[in-house]
Amino acid sequence: MTSTEQDNKKLFWACFVALVATSFVFGLRANIIGDWQSDFSLTEADKGRILGVGLWPFAISIIVFSLIIDIIGYKTTAFIAMACHIASLILTLVAKTPTALYWSVFLIAIANGMVESFINPVVATAFKKEKAKWLNILHAGWPAGLALGALTSIVLGDAGWHLKYAMCFIPVVIYAFLIIPCKFPINERVAAKIPYREMLAQVGAIGFFIITWLLVLGVTQIANSLNPDLSVATWIAPTLAAVSALAAGLYTRSFGHWMFLLVLITMGPLATTELGTDSWMPDLLGADFTPAQAGWIFIYVSTIMTIMRFYAGPIVHKFSPIGLLVGSAIIAIIGLLFLSKAAAFWIIVAATVYAFGKTFLWSTTLGLVSEQFPKGGPLTLNGVSAVGVLGMGILGTPIMGGLQDKGISADLEKNHPAIFEKITNPAKEVIFLGEVRSLDEDKVRALSDDEKTTLTKTKYPHKKAAFYQVAILPAFMLLCYLVIFFYFRARGGYKPVELD
Repeated sequence: MTSTEQDNKKLFWACFVALVATSFVFGLRANIIGDWQSDFSLTEADKGRILGVGLWPFAISIIVFSLIIDIIGYKTTAFIAMACHIASLILTLVAKTPTALYWSVFLIAIANGMVESFINPVVATAFKKEKAKWLNILHAGWPAGLALGALTSIVLGDAGWHLKYAMCFIPVVIYAFLIIPCKFPINERVAAKIPYREMLAQVGAIGFFIITWLLVLGVTQIANSLNPDLSVATWIAPTLAAVSALAAGLYTRSFGHWMFLLVLITMGPLATTELGTDSWMPDLLGADFTPAQAGWIFIYVSTIMTIMRFYAGPIVHKFSPIGLLVGSAIIAIIGLLFLSKAAAFWIIVAATVYAFGKTFLWSTTLGLVSEQFPKGGPLTLNGVSAVGVLGMGILGTPIMGGLQDKGISADLEKNHPAIFEKITNPAKEVIFLGEVRSLDEDKVRALSDDEKTTLTKTKYPHKKAAFYQVAILPAFMLLCYLVIFFYFRARGGYKPVELD
């Protein structure tokens, strides 16, 4: 092995552990969200917003740093990410109000975006002959971190969420020590002397419209969290997005590559299918399992994903990235439908099917984009991730929480009106899907044991129904993937684009 190959392998493992650190927080958070609900009196919609803000601000930093990372350097970006990770962990541990919790979770999502902004282009550049393979292996770090985070929560048991969350410092410190001595390569686009304008042209006017629209919606959510009475006109987001699209179009003279745009619109559904469902899984399985048992299922699913992504090379070679995406979407649909109906032991079987379906979706999409749009450099590679978490965090996860709130509230009002009046907030809360009277957790704790049993039996059918509702998303993705699949088939098969 040459010194360059050795340096690339060391750099790869540093990037891998950095990704483990980001998902470790995610996996642990998914298993302590119930504790946060009790301590901070959160509604289901509040939980959805916090789980969402743990992801979508990632898009702000990943887009910003993708535009400037070739200028400031990969290592500088890594150092900023480390500082933000440490600050956010400290702020979460000292949070006393839902607002403070929201903002501390927001900051860690910013740090996670910085990590993603450098690890993807670094690995794609270091292993440019086998991008799909190595990006899949890199993103085995995501489910590995999920599993470790969930396992930490289970092993610590009743120790309290503060101690559990403090464990997040461990992977952050490890990736910092691994990153510091590494040498980073020059990005493939820069080395090939592809102009900055041509990088932007891959995204084009339509791509910038989509990204800007979602970013403005995200900023609007931030403003609303600061001032709940603030009313932001609905026309602002599409107007600013149109201005951005016009400027991008005039500068690049491009609407964006059609295939990139098609992949871009699948990313919100993809992220909700994978990450949004991951966020809710321990909570959604509470009808059939104890929190610890649900956590073990979460770990089981994440372990399957980790192992399969490590052996993605031969699978990608056999089916091609787009063929693998088609097959994965089909299996994901089956898995989600199965999870919505399964009970007891069959949930384990359904979770296995779901794991096989979602394993390669995100990482293989990155492989597809890196192989087909190398001129786009970090922007196209990270842009799809940004749109994914924006779509999921702003719309996907809150909608999942809102659907549960709405279904539970309607069911209680119809079948158990006395309990409904006793535990719901008098004022209706406006959610994406309309208005709903959400549950007041302080009032829920004051219920008698019989009333709590009735409430539990009412809540969990609506929680499990979320799996069924989410299945429409991979169905949409499948239609988009089939368009790309038949395009390559008509041209003689899938072939990566290489830069000289």
